[in-house]
Formats: sequence, structure tokens, C-alpha cells
Amino acid sequence: MKTKIALIGSREFIQRVETSIPYNLNNIELVPYIYVEPQEASLHIKNLTPCDAVLFSGALPYFFSKQECSTLSVPVLYLEQDETALVTSLLYILHHHGIEPDRVSIDLMDLSFIDHAQSDLHLKNPPRYAMDYKERLPHHFHIDDFTDFHRQLFHGGQTDMALTSIHAVYDRLVELHIPCMRMIDPAKSLIRTIHEAHAQSLLAKRKAATIAAARLSFQEWDGELELLHELSRLMNGTLQKNEDDASYTIYSNRGSIEHFMESTDFHSLFQLEHPVLGGFGYGPTAAEAEANAQTALAFAQKVDADGCAFILNEEKELSGPYPDKSKKQHLKNDTPDMLSLAKQLKLSPANLSKLVQFHKSRSARDFTAAELSDYMQITRRSTERILKKLVDNGSAKIIGEEMTYAQGRPRAVYELTFPIH
Repeated sequence: MKTKIALIGSREFIQRVETSIPYNLNNIELVPYIYVEPQEASLHIKNLTPCDAVLFSGALPYFFSKQECSTLSVPVLYLEQDETALVTSLLYILHHHGIEPDRVSIDLMDLSFIDHAQSDLHLKNPPRYAMDYKERLPHHFHIDDFTDFHRQLFHGGQTDMALTSIHAVYDRLVELHIPCMRMIDPAKSLIRTIHEAHAQSLLAKRKAATIAAARLSFQEWDGELELLHELSRLMNGTLQKNEDDASYTIYSNRGSIEHFMESTDFHSLFQLEHPVLGGFGYGPTAAEAEANAQTALAFAQKVDADGCAFILNEEKELSGPYPDKSKKQHLKNDTPDMLSLAKQLKLSPANLSKLVQFHKSRSARDFTAAELSDYMQITRRSTERILKKLVDNGSAKIIGEEMTYAQGRPRAVYELTFPIH
């Protein structure tokens, strides 16, 4: 399956990517999201369809979307501007327009790029007029400040051209009939960043698939087995009894455990009348994950008799105690956007919420009706009705089929196509 990367940028940037990269991207699919001004980039986050990574065209749109990106469960990167982009752009201006660097006004991410370029190239006429936005993000950044910077220098006769790394500034300078050029993003840097996004998405999937175990201790309560079965379902796990001490372990994967620990179900554990202590462990084998879970549980038992949990990963890094008030929590999906989406998809808000949580709990985008049925705890027929409804209105698609048995019909493999973030 191809790695799907959401590419967020200006129209010019998207067009450049589509036309200037004659590169073999057989394993990568770029899905464009276009904004007019960088401040609008954050609006795309809640409209992202299922993807494996998010790549911004630069630091500006990324910083304006940083808060919204904190809710994403996939890697988020941006194309970093560096000295190569600056030098390539100045060389282009000198070669094609005959304008020396000291007659060019420049806006860029960091003024240190100019110092580095001057030091490396020993420029005779280094740039004199530059403005950066590194210290202005995100609250003190205004497009007009940069437009005025270039305009005043040009009308004052101090410069002959403007070099901007902000596409919205370029558009305004064109309207003002001021000679200008967009900063060139070298194709090599762009390709490298796309492949970095691809690599990070694969790493995130492998990390999410790491074996995980959960050991829970319920004090003075006889109803623990029923709750353990429910927790096992919420963690997409398997409940097994330990014959040595008659305790229970839930085996799952890291992605499912971490998703569960961000949910209201996890926080509800520590609001029960009877204290709950938990230990979560990750490891390359089930035995190591269980051992780490037992160690984490021992820490919980030492720290808080009123209920808490710790995590011990495969690198023996301990984190906790949880729940931490600073941790993210999933609230009820009764927002206007969620209700509107449920109406659009012709689903109940409850089923839509379960569908979204099902997607977020998995490390893969594709799934079968049986997997969704197990998660939602509804019949296979009800699940297939929901999926048919989604496929019919274009909110899901069949991307393949799998044959898990020698006989019988192959099972369809689905992928969601509506915004789930």
C-alpha cells in the first residue's frame, strides 16, 4: 500500500511539486490541500482525510497550525528553508536579471542564513536589506509588515527586486507592480523532505505495532473480570489469565494502548469507587512487554493507593503517573462540526464517533468489516450496512480484498475518505 502524505501549501507550491519532481514516487501518494495565506493552513487540519503523514510547505503554515496538529496521530513535518534555498535564489536573480545581492530585499525564516551564505561564498556585494519572521511567529506575524518592507525599499530606490519566501507577499507585490520573485525551494530538498515524511510514517507504524501488555490491579472488588473483558475490547487486545498467580494480562499493541490512554474510558478507570492501579509495558516480545508492565504496575503500587498507572517502554523509560491533567482527553463528539458531518454521512453521531475512534486506534488505514464489527460491538450485518452507506456516499472506498481462508468469498478491505481529524 502506498504511503499517503497530506501536502499543505500555497497553490504555487503545490503546482511546483506536481510539475517539477519527475521522481519515482511509486510508494508515495501526495494529497494536496491549498491555502491562500499561511494563517489559513490550520483550517485544513480538521478536514484531513485519513493519511500517514502531514507535510507543510514551510515553517509559516506549520507554526500557524501547530496547535491543531497536536491532536494528530501521524508524523507532521515541514519543508525547512536553509542557505541552499537562499543561495539558489540569489544566483538565479544575478544570472537572469543581472541584479547584485545588495540590491535585493529579502524576507526569510532566519537572518543567520544570510550570514552563513556570505561567510561561505565570500560575497563582494552581500544582501543588505533582510527581514525575518522567526521571532514573530505565530502572534506577531502580519503579511502587511513584509509587504511594506519590500515596497518602501523599492520606492525609496534602495532595491531593484524583492525576494520573498511568503507566497501571499509575492501576490501583493505583483499587484503593486514591484519586481519580485519567490524563494526557490530546490527540488533536491523537497524530495528529501518527502522521503523523510515517508520514512517517519513507516517508523510510526512500526512503533505503533510494538507489542504491548497491560497489568491492572483492582482492590477490594469482585467485578474485575467483567471490566477486564471490556477494557480488553477497548484496547483491541486479548485477555489472558496468568496461571502462576491467577492474575490477568491484556496483550495488544502500542498504538492501541496509547490511544486508549488518551480516551475518556481510561480516565474513567480512576473515577471508580474502588481504586485501580495499572502498569503498561512495551517490548519486542510478549514476554518482555509483560515484564515491563509488571514493573510499571509495581511503581503504581508504590506511588498512589487511590489509583494511577505507569508506562515502561522497551528502552526502559518510565513515564507516569497517569492520568495526568495535562494529557489530551477525547470529549464527547457533540460539536456542531461532528453533528454536521454525521448528517452528511447519514450516520448517527454515536456511530460516527465510534468510527472515528476505531480509525485513530489503528496503525493502518485499511480495515475489514469484521475488524470494525469487533470494535463497535455490533453485528456483522449492521457493520456492513454502515459500510455500504459510506461507500455509496463516497465516504469510504473498497481498496482491495483479502482471502484468509481456502474456501469462501474474499473479504473486502476498506479505507475511509472523509475528514477524521
